[in-house]
Amino acid sequence: MLRTALSDFIALIFPRTCLACEQALSRGEQHICTTCRTALPYTDYHLLAPAENPLAPRFWGRVPVEQVLSYLRFLRRGRVQHLLHQLKYRGQSEVGVALGKMYGQELASSGNLADIDLVVPVPLHRRKLAKRGYNQADAFAEGLAASLQVPWSAQALRRNSYTSTQTKKNRAERWENVANVFEVTEPAAVTGKHVLVVDDVLTTGATLEACAQQLLQAGAARVSIATIACA
Repeated sequence: MLRTALSDFIALIFPRTCLACEQALSRGEQHICTTCRTALPYTDYHLLAPAENPLAPRFWGRVPVEQVLSYLRFLRRGRVQHLLHQLKYRGQSEVGVALGKMYGQELASSGNLADIDLVVPVPLHRRKLAKRGYNQADAFAEGLAASLQVPWSAQALRRNSYTSTQTKKNRAERWENVANVFEVTEPAAVTGKHVLVVDDVLTTGATLEACAQQLLQAGAARVSIATIACA
């Protein structure tokens, strides 16, 4: 009782807010309120047959990926954009872990990606990592791996070159920007494995394609992709 009363008092003075809508969270809610959890634009692509998945064509003829999945649809000025902004620029890495756990639970319940061996986040360059303090893809990878009950590694893949932002670049420019910047640093960790590469947003897919190619060249048996959102 004392602990509950103290928690209620702290919440009154320093109210915890939903990272999607910024409204006060109720008791028992974590990071995202129940209203937003209900209203988020889920894709449910993991419930479709791979051939029916509208994200798959983005990689056809480019790199052989097993599955391409995104949890949410990115809508400008919507809840998802606000969540991603909190994750990437406001230091709220815990929202990435929470979304990863939520999505991982759905994937586990559906039996999708049941044979994943390793989760690998798209890495940041060390300069950007030092500036931001964390990699948002690491947080999503951590949550997904926890729910899927598989290991994850932030060291298996490395970004060797500091590249300019992909924002406002077209598909060809994005690919040229990242074509040769990734390196598999732990080939033994991926050899013969089904690797799930994860990132925050899937747009043209150029960055994820570059990562997938490096993993396959290093000996990964199969590669799948999962992101928080797709644009």
